[in-house]
Amino acid sequence: MRTERNLTRRVERVFARLDREPERPTHVDIPHMSRHRVVLFGLTLPFYLTIVVAVLTTSWLVAVDWQVMFFRPYQQWPDIHAFLDYWVVLGQRGPTAVMVMSWLGWRSWRQHTLRPLLMFGTSLLLLNVTVGAAKYGMGRAGPHYATTIGSSEMWQGGDIFPSGHTANAVVTWGILAYLASTPRARRWLSAASAVISLSVGLTTVYLGTHWLSDVLLGWAAGLLILLALPWCEPLVARAEAWILALRDRLLGRRAGARLPQPESEPVPVPAMTATHTRESVGTTRTSRQLLPQGPHTPRGERTPITPAGSRRPTTERLTHGTPSTRAVS
Repeated sequence: MRTERNLTRRVERVFARLDREPERPTHVDIPHMSRHRVVLFGLTLPFYLTIVVAVLTTSWLVAVDWQVMFFRPYQQWPDIHAFLDYWVVLGQRGPTAVMVMSWLGWRSWRQHTLRPLLMFGTSLLLLNVTVGAAKYGMGRAGPHYATTIGSSEMWQGGDIFPSGHTANAVVTWGILAYLASTPRARRWLSAASAVISLSVGLTTVYLGTHWLSDVLLGWAAGLLILLALPWCEPLVARAEAWILALRDRLLGRRAGARLPQPESEPVPVPAMTATHTRESVGTTRTSRQLLPQGPHTPRGERTPITPAGSRRPTTERLTHGTPSTRAVS
């Protein structure tokens, strides 16, 4: 119980600090599907399809793949092999996702908005769906598992076409430029993400884990995802509003459950003294004497009233033989 209470208190402190120190920018330049972005998307999509068709038809691009593989760059420049073994990690999904998510989580906390994390999650979801479907759908084998010289190695049960490292580098580092708050930061981050994604793609070719056409298709796949993100902005905005409303509702219920219930105070009873008892008894008697006469009033409590008009006296009734008991009763 203590552990749960401490955890709840810490969560409440975090949200209280968010409410106390909001630093959300007054004007956030949210990218929209501009004409420039639509043109880039329209040019990248045919490039993507051209590469797929060129590999499927075993065109000149497949011949270039084999020439680069026979060149064996890792043997031509062995001095940089150790460095590039670490550099290629910048395109690996796990480490890069942790690094970028940590940075975007800090931004979300400081700016009091969930948009950076939600957009990053949306981009990774699109990346897994599109690139994963293409990988397992075409099943191309890598250079280390090639069997027939000059063939495209398609439908061999592989999973390297397009290059996942390259596409992941484009999306993971490009999302930082997409979520930049100022145009200057966006330009610098766009240049940095381009350098990282290009170098990671070429590093996979150097190490011999991917064909050159794999890297080209990975660049195109990652760029298509970044260009399509503005279409997801309305959905992300609705998801953010729903999550914040749910958080407020849960916190309100917890706060209401912890409020102390008001205890009913005992009604003070005045001390009954002898004088007070006598006064109350006298008051009761007076009220009884003033009760209106009616059929519901007991006979013993009625007040004798002499009716108007002539009436024989009581003594005359007694002389006519009426028993005294009846008169008394």
